[in-house]
Amino acid sequence: MVERRSTGKIRVAKALWYTAPGKVELRTAQVPIPGPGHAQVQTLFTGISRGTERLIFSGSVGESEWDRMRAPLQEGNFPFPVKYGYCAVGCVVVGPDKLLNKNVFCLHPHQDVFNVEASRLTEVPAAVPARRATLTANMETALNALWDAGAGPADKIVVVGGGIVGLLVASISARLPGADVTLVDVIDRAALAQTLGANFTTPADAPKNADIVFHASANAKGLETAITCAGFESKIVELSWYGDTPVSVNLGGAFHSQRLQLISTQVGHVATSR
Repeated sequence: MVERRSTGKIRVAKALWYTAPGKVELRTAQVPIPGPGHAQVQTLFTGISRGTERLIFSGSVGESEWDRMRAPLQEGNFPFPVKYGYCAVGCVVVGPDKLLNKNVFCLHPHQDVFNVEASRLTEVPAAVPARRATLTANMETALNALWDAGAGPADKIVVVGGGIVGLLVASISARLPGADVTLVDVIDRAALAQTLGANFTTPADAPKNADIVFHASANAKGLETAITCAGFESKIVELSWYGDTPVSVNLGGAFHSQRLQLISTQVGHVATSR
């Protein structure tokens, strides 16, 4: 494998660090010439995971999850200081010839230029805009949730929560043949839902008797809505991560008589169904 080596000097990068509850810093880091099997990436876009990084920003990652919630290329340790992030898209400026000048996705923290093992890079297809490619990690979450749910053709599916993850779940659910998909949110996202092939409604008019309900609002009221939408022997798939915040769930009413299942979904392992 041919590799292009830089003859330039060590570069100085800027990286985002979470340093205390509600505080972040831009810190510098030296980025040397990458060694064999590595590449240097100039970041074009880096996506912030609103749910996960909001909890990190506020110091709400429970101690029991400090090891499990480490990002692949994280620096520092929870709770602080920590360099976090996993939605980087950039251009390879030094490295293997097959990746040189190509746009790539990497599970790297927020940093404007970085070195990484070339094997950790995924080439972004030419037809996919670099900015959109930052959604790769979120799409992994959405797809894994669909697998955990066992969703299939002609299912009646409700997605509660119209953030990025909820929208992605609605989008791929709508591609199931004959599926009836409804997005539920307190904010009017009717036009966007229609573009994705889904219906839209607010919680007050949320449909009932769904085969599968996905909850992605990270809000206890949203979870209550999700349970209300579920039909007999339905699955309610919880995508929200609450950190160390307790969440009250109403397991009275029809929860038992309807034989409902409340299950979690988490990336990092392929769903059992796959």
